[in-house]
Parts: sequence; C-alpha cells; structure tokens
Amino acid sequence: MGQSASQPSPALPPSHPPVSPHASPSDASPPPSCPMHKSQEQQRPAQCPVQHDSGALNPHNQMPLLAQHPTSSAQTVALPTERTISSIPRPPTPDAPNKWEYPSPQQFYNALVRKGWETPEEHVETMVDIHNFINEEAWREVCKWEAQRDATAPEPILERFQGKPGDLSPKARILLLAGYLFPSHFNTEPPFDRHDWIIRRPNTSEEVRYVIDYYTAPPTPHGDPVYSLDVRPALDSVDSIRQRIRVATKEAWENFASKEAPQ
Repeated sequence: MGQSASQPSPALPPSHPPVSPHASPSDASPPPSCPMHKSQEQQRPAQCPVQHDSGALNPHNQMPLLAQHPTSSAQTVALPTERTISSIPRPPTPDAPNKWEYPSPQQFYNALVRKGWETPEEHVETMVDIHNFINEEAWREVCKWEAQRDATAPEPILERFQGKPGDLSPKARILLLAGYLFPSHFNTEPPFDRHDWIIRRPNTSEEVRYVIDYYTAPPTPHGDPVYSLDVRPALDSVDSIRQRIRVATKEAWENFASKEAPQ
C-alpha cells in the first residue's frame, strides 16, 4: 500500500503517465516537459517547481503566493488563470472552497520562471495536469491507509503540507542503501521529490503526518513516463508504528502466499 501503482483517470489524455512501484531499478529519463524531474540536458533540480512550504503560502487562505499574471518578459503565449479544484478536503474558511485548489497554468509557469527553469509555454498545461494527477493519487493512498485503520471514519482533511525535495526520508535512505548493495532488486535512484502532508482526522481532531516520496520508474512500452509514490504515515506515534508494522506484515504474507500458490 505504501508503494502505489495505478493508471491515470480516463478523463486525462492517454499520454498521461501511470504510476508504478519502484522496487526495481530505473534509469529512465523523464520527459523535459515534466517539471518535477531532472532533465539530463538542462540539469534542473529534481523537485516540484511549486514551493509547498509555509513561506510560499498566504497565511490567510493557505494558497500559494503565485501571481496570476505574467512575471517574465520572455513569456509570449497567454496561459489560463483558472485553478482546478482538487478532491482533497481542506480546512474550511469563509473566503475559500472546502477543497484545495491547484495552481493555474500561469501560476505554475511563474513558479518555473522563478526557479530559472526555461520551459516552453505550450507544455505548461500538460505539466499542470501531471502535477495534479500525481497529487490526486497521493491523496488516494492516504485515504487507503486511513480506511484500513478505521473503515467507518470520515474522510480526513489535509491541514497543511510542505515540500522537502532535498531532505531524504529515513526509508528513502534505507532503499538507496539496499539499491547499492542489491542493485538488481531495488531502485538505485533517490526520490525526485518529497512532501510531508499533515492530515486531521475529523472524528478525533488528531493530526497525523504522512511522508510521500516520489520516484521515477521504467517507462511504458510506448515510452510514456512512469511515476512511483511511496505513501505512508510517519513514525511519529505508537499508533502509526503499529499501523506500518501491520501493513508491512500483511503485504509480506500476501507476497509469500502468491509465490507459493500453484500456477
């Protein structure tokens, strides 16, 4: 459950990438149009261009402080300013919807410019779709963890989030070491991004931190990029530790049983 695999929504164009586990090594290069990857030609930092930290959010509405107008004289194509409303619940406020909003293509492009990433304007809308799709998949994985803990509990609320692209999680460090020792069985590349999401359980008001590591995986036979999400509750409490052990034990047993089953 921590490492998810899923196909894009039918509402998305077929060129959108699926999400795949990262248990095997990958040396696939992501397409230059994807903002959350490192292009070998351009040597961009491997992280999401939209800063998901407290300094990048309006303290009143918790939205990214990104302009809705062009901020670069190099921009020659007008980009949409409409923001897509996600499926992810957020804390209620009088002047904002009850779901988180994704950056508009114009805001996304401004974030790229701010980081010094030269990106053709015609690719930005596709990049935004990929960014939004991956975050929707991450939220589905969070909800799976929460439902396994208590299937009767209401859907959690994403209180706040923070991007930590340069800060490897303990699990990512362990997987990198495993990849170094056993490169044929584990990924040898670090995650290209990391987010920490703080959710609140409405029935108890308890806040729980989730760690999300974003990986690349081998592309599809058609050459489409593939991403892997490793989503799990952080080891911040006894309850989260028990849940991680329970899920890991269940997955290990299911893998063992599937191998032992007659073909």
